[in-house]
Amino acid sequence: HELFSLTWSRNNTGIVKQAHQRLHYLRKLKQASLPTNILRTFYRGTVESVLTYCINMWHSNCNCSDRKDLQRVVRGAERIIGVSLPSVQGLFQSRCLKKAPSIAKDTLHPFHTHLDLLPSGKRYRSIKARTTRMLNSFLPQAVRLLNSHSN
Repeated sequence: HELFSLTWSRNNTGIVKQAHQRLHYLRKLKQASLPTNILRTFYRGTVESVLTYCINMWHSNCNCSDRKDLQRVVRGAERIIGVSLPSVQGLFQSRCLKKAPSIAKDTLHPFHTHLDLLPSGKRYRSIKARTTRMLNSFLPQAVRLLNSHSN
């Protein structure tokens, strides 16, 4: 039955596990008294890259406990480094705001036809969804983010 499960829990569990393993190395670098900017660079290259791999696909449809687990990794890194870091939600939004306009410009992209501007030329047409799963997927989320940032 788990083979046909349409949740992202197994994926998120693996991501959290891999990120926790990499936090160990961040702790070791902190113990070696490295400067904060180097620790932050290491975090962005090793831990954050694991957390954000394909985040556009899975973040919107993961459940609350999975999001909390992911955010717990970020908070742990904040405590180790001693600076504030972007939340997982913030990372998702920034990646969406980067990816969606490039899809809209690329006429060969399969999703290009779904990102059309309204006649005003300022906002994108909302995508109709019958299920919450579709409503929480990348395209409707990206359209909502683009429209909220166009104001």
